[in-house]
Amino acid sequence: MALIPIYNTKGDPEAFLEYPYIFNRNGDWIGWVTPKREVYSVIGYYVGYLTNDPRILRKRATSTLKPRLEPPPVPRKIYPPATIPLAPLMSELSHSQIDVLLDEPERLHTLDVGELREDLD
Repeated sequence: MALIPIYNTKGDPEAFLEYPYIFNRNGDWIGWVTPKREVYSVIGYYVGYLTNDPRILRKRATSTLKPRLEPPPVPRKIYPPATIPLAPLMSELSHSQIDVLLDEPERLHTLDVGELREDLD
């Protein structure tokens, strides 16, 4: 399956999608996408949604939080391509939207980091 670059609003490729897995620029697993295009972190917390741009956005104020989901099996590490296509023209964000990869990248972290991960006790 081909890797699809995921851009931030500035047009920088910050992640890659190999459905359903999302990887960072180093090829480490940082999240996954549901069939409804909802994006979750590696530990199952809702992060946002995948747009057609493609970008990962979320609403600035969420009145209802989505339940934590069980993550899929850990995928193999990928090797991102050396060259990446330029970002497409992207629509403007409304005031109620946040670009996750630009404004809150800590929401998508690897299994070994992140403040919401399980304690080792």
